[in-house]
Amino acid sequence: MKNFSLIVFASILFALTACKKETPKPEGDNDTSTAIENAMADAAFNDVANIADEGYTGSVSSYKGSVPPVFLSNCASVSFDTSANPKSFTIDFGTTNCLCNDVNYRRGKIIVSYQGFYRDSGSTHTIAFDNYYVNNNKIEGSKTVTNKGRNLNGNLSFDIVVNGTITWDAAYFGSVCTSSYTANRTREWSEGESTLLWTDDVYLISGTQSGVTHTGSSYTATTVSPLKKEIGYRHITDGTLAFTPQGKYTRYINYGYPNGDWDNLAQVTINGYTYVIQLR
Repeated sequence: MKNFSLIVFASILFALTACKKETPKPEGDNDTSTAIENAMADAAFNDVANIADEGYTGSVSSYKGSVPPVFLSNCASVSFDTSANPKSFTIDFGTTNCLCNDVNYRRGKIIVSYQGFYRDSGSTHTIAFDNYYVNNNKIEGSKTVTNKGRNLNGNLSFDIVVNGTITWDAAYFGSVCTSSYTANRTREWSEGESTLLWTDDVYLISGTQSGVTHTGSSYTATTVSPLKKEIGYRHITDGTLAFTPQGKYTRYINYGYPNGDWDNLAQVTINGYTYVIQLR
């Protein structure tokens, strides 16, 4: 079963490095805190799909054979219920924090209900949680992946719907607080389908996101052109995202700058002012 998640917004964590216009930046509108919190939430919900991929094999020590990354650890267990309809499996990290192979602490359960195989048109996989925590942040809600068959390019296409909340540990924002997160996307599996390797998979992501941060500030995000995620590299390498925090100008993030290579550079435009940024 191939990986069906992408850490799309984790690479939004950035620092302004150079102004492309010799004019002042928009006063009071270069804040990135909303994008950073969105990136943290997005990464958390994409992370659970990676774990579900590994759990689907029934293994707690490998992911797609011997190919890294490996998310689970010896303190996680996987159990299947194939008599129910839909079928399901549960990944149980126990009731105390378990240090996993990606150096994150987890506890609680990830529950995956599925109908059909991942590659089959019409198949669905829905991920839910039972007292599930990552680094003491509680993850709640659901993530559903539906195989829509092959698109006009002949590639498998998936609809992804996320409705979730995160209750943040006090260590993150100074007190226990909650943010909400939703996503509706289409993901095209453009490269790597024919192999068992994880690192050669390439996906093109389109769709929308929205949410409310722990401070009550809302945001929306829409892809202007598909975001290209090469699983073998940590950053998005192409595509443009429009990210709009409440009460602020839309930030247009061009991940293909300067030429779509494997680098940590992107270009952000805010109200006509353009900056080069470094992705972290």
